[in-house]
Amino acid sequence: MGLPVNPPPSIGFIGLGAMGEPMVRSLRRAGFAVTVAAHKRREALERLLADGVAEAPDFAAVAATSDIIITCVPDAPQVESVLFGERGVIAGVRAGSTVIDMSTISPIASKRFAETLRERSVAFVDAPVSGGPARATTGTLTIMVGGAVADVERVDPVLRAMGTPFHLGEVGMGETVKLVNQIIIAGVMIANVEALTFAKVAGADLDAVRKVIATATGSNYVLDQWLPKTWFAGTFEGGFAMDLLRKDVAAALDAARAMGFPMPASGLAYQLYTARSAEGDGALDYSAIAKSYERIG
Repeated sequence: MGLPVNPPPSIGFIGLGAMGEPMVRSLRRAGFAVTVAAHKRREALERLLADGVAEAPDFAAVAATSDIIITCVPDAPQVESVLFGERGVIAGVRAGSTVIDMSTISPIASKRFAETLRERSVAFVDAPVSGGPARATTGTLTIMVGGAVADVERVDPVLRAMGTPFHLGEVGMGETVKLVNQIIIAGVMIANVEALTFAKVAGADLDAVRKVIATATGSNYVLDQWLPKTWFAGTFEGGFAMDLLRKDVAAALDAARAMGFPMPASGLAYQLYTARSAEGDGALDYSAIAKSYERIG
């Protein structure tokens, strides 16, 4: 007689936005049973039902039928509402289950959520992602993971269905490293736009400038890969919404304040993006910060 084979864990997924919907499809391709409930809108849920995803009436019911509950929503208040609000996860979750939060939020909030869930014998792992909808669709996201070793090992196959996980330390460290990425891209985008607008005002050939910088120490992913699809292409539609980046930079500044660590460059970046958002561009790709410079130039 062969040894018994443990069935794969059942997955609950909350947050079927631009990232969540393709992430659920990756889980289904890997053979996981997934149960979902509508968070804001039903459109994505209706599409996923055709892929064999099960629907539950609310978040408590999702948790009641799942070994692992994944949340992927915009910010900490939404995570808190999903977990602890009326008919939230906490109302249905079973002891021994694991919650994976794949949102990008403050590590301070992650640690607070983990403590509350621990009181109910529920493990918590923070696992924010990088790669955008395109890599969510192909299941090749970069996943930054914080949590206890045993908890992370337990959910590793689930995370690998969506991308490449990197275990970085205890709860909150996944969010910390994700915010490192967001701090960098916020500043690098502004540096690119400011420098290229400077070149334009000086009368330089921008195509020549870009070719030269691509071979120099100023070369960077935003300049090489991102801007050709947005600003250089004459569009700011799609991409990564400026207001989402603003939210992430605000979370980084919040964590920095708690550590007593000043981040003046990030503070300035937040102000610049906020000013652009106030002009009505918050839903556009964050490269729309170029509009502020083009108006000056």
